Amino acid sequence: MSGVFLFLMDLSYWEYNTWFHNVDFTIIGSGIVGLSCALALRKKYPEAKILLLEKGILPQGASTKNAGFACFGSISEILEDLEHHSAEEVLQLVQKRWDGIELLRSTLGDKAMDYQRRGGHELFFEQDRKLFENCMEHLDEVNALLKPVFGETAFRTQANNFGFKKIIDTYITNPFEAQINTGSMMEALLSKVSAAGIQILNGIEVKSYLEDNAGITIRTPHFDFRSDKLLVATNGFAAKWLSEDIVPARAQVLITKPIKGLKIEGTFHLDKGYYYFRNVQDRILFGGARNIDFKSEETDSFGLTSKIQNKLEEVLRNTILPNTPFEIDQRWSGIMGMGSQKRPIVRSISDRTAFGVRLGGMGIAIGSHVGKELANIA
Repeated sequence: MSGVFLFLMDLSYWEYNTWFHNVDFTIIGSGIVGLSCALALRKKYPEAKILLLEKGILPQGASTKNAGFACFGSISEILEDLEHHSAEEVLQLVQKRWDGIELLRSTLGDKAMDYQRRGGHELFFEQDRKLFENCMEHLDEVNALLKPVFGETAFRTQANNFGFKKIIDTYITNPFEAQINTGSMMEALLSKVSAAGIQILNGIEVKSYLEDNAGITIRTPHFDFRSDKLLVATNGFAAKWLSEDIVPARAQVLITKPIKGLKIEGTFHLDKGYYYFRNVQDRILFGGARNIDFKSEETDSFGLTSKIQNKLEEVLRNTILPNTPFEIDQRWSGIMGMGSQKRPIVRSISDRTAFGVRLGGMGIAIGSHVGKELANIA
C-alpha cells in the first residue's frame, strides 16, 4: 500500500517526505472513533503509515465537548427505541454500548479517564406522569430484555433523595451507568495514538477527495496529497461526504462554579434524555433542551442560543438546585450525528473508502467499538 504525491504548494521537501509520502491510511477526524480506528489499524498493520487529519486545534464535534456520560440509554429512551426497532435490535444496541464502554475501559484503564460508576437516574417532570407510568408498567419487560447484557436487573426504582423539585418523587435508576472525565479520556487516547507512531495533524480541513484505480487524492485548502485508503470518522459532519440518513445535532451545555456542600452525585436524565446533568466534583454540568427548538439545533455550526440557555438555567434553578444559589462558570456546544435509526453507519463505499459515523449521541459508549469496526473493514 503506497501513496503517490500529486500536488505540492507550500510544503518543503522535508515536510512532504515526513508527513505525506507513502501514506497507507488517512483518517479524517480525531475524535473517539478516529483515534480508536487508528489504534486498531496499528495493531492490524504494524508497519503501515497512518495519518490522522483534524480540522480543529482540538478534536471538533463532540468528543471533547460532551457531558462525560458512560450511559446505555434511560428506560424511557429504550421504550422509545422499541417503538421503532425490534426487541432484538434494541438488545443489540444496548449490548454494543456496554461492549464499547468495556473496550474503552480496557484500552485506557479507569484511572486515566476518572471512570466512576455512581449510577444513572431518570427523573420525570410532574407533568410527565403518563410517561412515568408507562415506564413503570414496562419495567419488568425491559429488565427481562436486557438481562443478557448486564446479567442482573438493569433498572430499579429509587426515592428522590437529592431534593429535586417539580419532579415525581421516584427515580428509575440504572446502577451500571458511570461518569468519566472527557478531557482526561481524550488526552489518554491521543497519547496512546502518538506512542503508536501514528501522525496527527491539527488545523487541516479536508475539502474533498477523488478516488481512482491507484489510490485517493485528498484535497485541503493548502495542498493535495495521495493516500492508499481513506477512513472518515467525522460523525455529525459526515453529511457533506455521505448521502445517508445523517442529521447534525447541536448540544448546548453549561457548568456552574463550585457549589459549597453539593450533595448531588451521579448522572441524571430528564424528558427522555433531552436534558442531562451530573456532578463534576462540586459543580453541576447541565446540557440539552434541543427538543424545544429542534430545527435551529439541526446545525453543524457551534454556538449558543438564548432560548436554550435560558431554558437550561430555568430548569437548573427550579428543579435541580431549587434552594441553592449558583453561578454559571462556562457554556459551550458540541455537534452530534443523529438519524432516524440508532445504529451507527459503519460501511465501505468502495475498496478504498469507508465511513464510521452517526453515533446518535452515544459517542462515549460506542465510539471505541465503531472505530474498531471501521478499521476491520479498511
